[in-house]
Amino acid sequence: MALKQLQLVIRGRVQGVYFRASTQREARRLGLSGWVKNRSDGCLEILAEGEEASIRELYGWAQKGPSAARVERVDTRWRSFTGDFPDFRIID
Repeated sequence: MALKQLQLVIRGRVQGVYFRASTQREARRLGLSGWVKNRSDGCLEILAEGEEASIRELYGWAQKGPSAARVERVDTRWRSFTGDFPDFRIID
C-alpha cells in the first residue's frame, strides 16, 4: 500500500483530556511518524505519515479520541509523503 501523509484538525473538547499523549501512543502502535500539538484556537492538530491503512486507522480513532474528549469535527487534508519525521512526537 502507498505511503501517505494526513493533516487532521480536531475540534471540540480536545485539550486537557490527554488527547496528545493518547494520539502519540496510538500513532506509535500503528507505526506512524509525525507530530501532534495543541493549537491556540483550542483545537488539536495532527500530522501523520506512514502506510495509508494505518493512517486511516488513526483517522478513525481520532473521530472519538480518548474517553474524556468530545470530538465535534475532524477536518482532513491529504498530502504527499515526505519522510521528514523519524518518529511520532508531541510538540508545543
